[in-house]
Amino acid sequence: MNREQISRLAHANHPIAAPLHDTSVRHLLDSAVPRGDARVLDLGCGGGEWLLRTLAAYPELCAAGVDVSRSALDHARKAARAIGVHERLTLHRQEAELFAAAAEFDLVISVGATHAFGGLAPTLAAARDHLAPGGRVLVGEGFWADRPSADAVEMLGDLSDLPTTLDLVATDGWTPVQAHISTREELDDYEWSWTGSLASWALDHPNDPDAAQALAAAAEHRTEWLRGYRDSFGFVCLVLRPTPC
Repeated sequence: MNREQISRLAHANHPIAAPLHDTSVRHLLDSAVPRGDARVLDLGCGGGEWLLRTLAAYPELCAAGVDVSRSALDHARKAARAIGVHERLTLHRQEAELFAAAAEFDLVISVGATHAFGGLAPTLAAARDHLAPGGRVLVGEGFWADRPSADAVEMLGDLSDLPTTLDLVATDGWTPVQAHISTREELDDYEWSWTGSLASWALDHPNDPDAAQALAAAAEHRTEWLRGYRDSFGFVCLVLRPTPC
């Protein structure tokens, strides 16, 4: 069982794949979508959950998603067809940082995918390249809410604290117009869902050759979370607009 398969099983009951409740997702989208007939791009879309929810909420909107995972994009296509939005969704299998489009987009989304670009600043640079005049960016990024342990930094990387993250955004020429900081409940619900979904699959399929690996991966992740980064990790989603020069 590879990392992608583990992630798919772990997110089975939390498809947004970020520490956000459904009401928070809807609030962010309502703030980020500039108009009902907007063009939306998700860089690192995974299974396309952000796009699927946006398309379902705005029947005149068109969307595109970019991801390297064939299985994730296949899932997005099937899910889009199941809810009747497939004709308004275009999916591209390639590295998000290399994606080029002929048209510009009114909203560019990249939540929990800044690692694909090498950090927040290059993610915002890529988003700017795709943004139409008057457009917005919805980006989700981790930060240190408290001083992390060395183990936490090793697991999640050298993140900034929240004020420093916002300073970077401002220095890069962006103005936040809405934001959501994930609550303790959202963060915990996400981690329990991740580990619980994966463990449940393993327990429900005891004869599967991958069951033992899945169960061990769930236990390892749970230990890393509880002993490593639970008390220090935070997550913020920002709706950004370019700051006038």
